[in-house]
Amino acid sequence: MAKDEELPVEAPAPEPDGDTLDGPAEDHLRGRFGRPGPPLDRRNPFLLGLLGGLGIILAYAIFLGLRNAGSILVLIFIALFLAIGLNPAVVRLRSWGLPRGLAVAIVALAVVGLLAGGIIALVPPLISQTTELIQNVPGYIRSLQRNETVNELVQRYDIVNRVTSALNAGTVGNAVGGVVGVGRMLAGTVFNLLAVLVLTIYFMASFDRIRETGYSLVPASRRVRVRLLTDEILTKVGAYMVGAISIAVLAGASTWLLAVILGLAYPFALAVVVAVTDLIPQIGATLGAIVVSLVGFASSLTDGIVCAIFFILYQQIENYLIYPNVMRRSVKVSDVAAVVAALLGVALFGVIGALVAIPMVAAVQLIMREVIVPSQEAR
Repeated sequence: MAKDEELPVEAPAPEPDGDTLDGPAEDHLRGRFGRPGPPLDRRNPFLLGLLGGLGIILAYAIFLGLRNAGSILVLIFIALFLAIGLNPAVVRLRSWGLPRGLAVAIVALAVVGLLAGGIIALVPPLISQTTELIQNVPGYIRSLQRNETVNELVQRYDIVNRVTSALNAGTVGNAVGGVVGVGRMLAGTVFNLLAVLVLTIYFMASFDRIRETGYSLVPASRRVRVRLLTDEILTKVGAYMVGAISIAVLAGASTWLLAVILGLAYPFALAVVVAVTDLIPQIGATLGAIVVSLVGFASSLTDGIVCAIFFILYQQIENYLIYPNVMRRSVKVSDVAAVVAALLGVALFGVIGALVAIPMVAAVQLIMREVIVPSQEAR
């Protein structure tokens, strides 16, 4: 071997650092347990079927969860809608220098006071009139027995025996079951009202934090525009609530004036009933009118006819004059859009749809005017 030739020097092995693998992973890379196979074929029919089946199962599980929690989700939605509608009152109180906690407490106490006032106005008349009816039942029966026409009908159709045969154990059991069902319905209604009230207070107290959290989920490049549009939509929802309450107060005041003129019993309670039911678009005013008209007919035939005529005329004025004008000025929705939205909301989603129909139309109009139309014009 020549002197100038040198043996090749083997390069020293690199020192292991923190990024090198050791243990089973290093043995696997060196082939101790075999070379890794090719990745799974995403077009494999078995893999596609398995993933598709898992997706269907997951979608069905989500559907079952939403269906089972549907009633709770509706309560949460109503509470959030009420919190958005009451937030302008909280903002107004805060502009006077009050802290948010105190402003929310004042608004919540005002809402609770209105509910308590309505209950106090309705429950005593209901109890007293029911007691009076029960006390007068024997007199009604005696007056019917003295009527020759009624006695003839009783004998001709054998009413006494039919009533006696109908009052068997099964009928009594069904009646008791009905009473239990009514009790459960009342308990469920009270629970729902309390849940909505508590959730509304929580949403009002943390309204700013919830809104800012929602804005933080939007990309920073679009956050300012989304904030401006969303704030405008929330303002329209609050304006809608103010307009709806104003219309309800007007309906209640008109009912109180009518009851005082006719001399009906408990005019304030009747006014509260009409005002509360009038908050339900389209069908609420009819429900209140039926209640007051029945009270009028119980007083006299003339009073009942006057009540029926008054509410027929008032509903036409409210539906086609007051309601569209108030909504056009507060929410800035056209008359036709307000009426059509309310009708479609009732038909699609019932009372909830009627409540959110007009604010949704205002939001859609705003998005179309500020987003869709400029995008189409830029093309």
